Amino acid sequence: MITPRFYCTQTLEAVAVSIYCPSIRASDVEINVDETLLTVHINPYFLRINFPHSVLEDDQSSATYDPSSGYLTVTLTKEVKGQEFPDLDLLAKLLAPRHVEVPKKPTIEVIESETSSQSELEELVYLTDAISLEQREILQAAENDWQFPQTVAESSSPLQLSTKRYYGFLDMYTGYFTHVAHTENDVNELGIEAESCLPEERRAKRLQHEEMKWDEEHYMADYMDDEYIQELLAWEDPGLKDAECIFTESENMTMLDLPRKEYLPTKSQQRNLYLTLLTLLFAYAYDRRTTQHDPTPESAWTICSLIPAFSALDPPPYVSSKSISLSIPTSGFTDHDLASSLMPSYRRSLAFPLYRSFAMADACRNDVAAILAKGRRMVTRCLLEMKHVLDHHEVYYVYNKIWVDDFCVWIQASASDEMILDIAQQLKALVITKSMIGWNIENLEAVGLLSDSDKRVFRMTVCGVSKL
Repeated sequence: MITPRFYCTQTLEAVAVSIYCPSIRASDVEINVDETLLTVHINPYFLRINFPHSVLEDDQSSATYDPSSGYLTVTLTKEVKGQEFPDLDLLAKLLAPRHVEVPKKPTIEVIESETSSQSELEELVYLTDAISLEQREILQAAENDWQFPQTVAESSSPLQLSTKRYYGFLDMYTGYFTHVAHTENDVNELGIEAESCLPEERRAKRLQHEEMKWDEEHYMADYMDDEYIQELLAWEDPGLKDAECIFTESENMTMLDLPRKEYLPTKSQQRNLYLTLLTLLFAYAYDRRTTQHDPTPESAWTICSLIPAFSALDPPPYVSSKSISLSIPTSGFTDHDLASSLMPSYRRSLAFPLYRSFAMADACRNDVAAILAKGRRMVTRCLLEMKHVLDHHEVYYVYNKIWVDDFCVWIQASASDEMILDIAQQLKALVITKSMIGWNIENLEAVGLLSDSDKRVFRMTVCGVSKL
């Protein structure tokens, strides 16, 4: 079955779904409405939409087909007239499966019981065991609107008995780097060990690679001759000035092609997703600012190189588990959480790309805050643009498969607008100093501003020489 293009509109009394399904017979359309659920089947198209509130199929409802445009428009009456249906433009959220509440208490109450004979008990046990696991899952799915139950996986034991290593969004992926030796993946810092490295080994390799790539001369050259960098810093992003984010037809098409998934992260995993999102948006903001929102053939490499979760499969948090347990507040994030998550992004922006400037890194942090302040729609648009850049690269598209696609779905269907706005305000006021980077940047810059004679004195002083 093909999921067709569609979009939704609403009035005070009704909600309308316009579905693009050219060259069909209107007599073959099957429409079903069940509270918040709308299903439309027209061979070869199938659409299943879950509205935020209930709708009705009554005398005011209608379904009209325009052969000239190829659009089928289904109009349904709102159960509560005047009720606002939010997020009708977030297609991934509308396509997410409906959550069914499973009764916590048994629905059968024993009124009276008699002691069964031993043979009857043995027969009951035999019949129960005869039901296979698969049959039980099917029966349970039938009771829950044919949605198979999902459970959150328990944290794995420190003892790793499997040779497989998982990574990516919620650690759901493995095997994507099996043949990495035969591909020209220049951002992969794990090499042929990408499929075998433990998380702590990935982090160690990442830190080692960052130290190796740090170049004092390159940084100082950009610091002393910063005319073009100043132009980039002065650039004002017109996309962040728009009052409202309305998705284009191309963006809607991309969202329809996203995977149909429902995520059940633990509280800790959900916190980590927000922190990882910051590193994705930082890399996107760097490329957006340095290209002035006109991606180049190098944009895919730049974005992937600046994201530790891509280049080293090493997402946040970047603090010890002991520190995490002590610093997690009841809600939101501490400044330490945000600063430690962005620290690798700052360092990598000073060690990898063409333009290496601490002021540029700070500007990117402000850009991320501005993007988040626009809400989920702007975040989704930025992720879709990142996906577009990576999809057009013959190697780096893999990072869409293990990270970006899932983020595009999660940000629409599950992320909290309130949390995003809180992070935006906190990130805007966050202070990350040069001393936190760890590369003596302040001393380098101070030396760069000295005269030649002063530099000579400085070097001799540092080396312990008492006479000129």
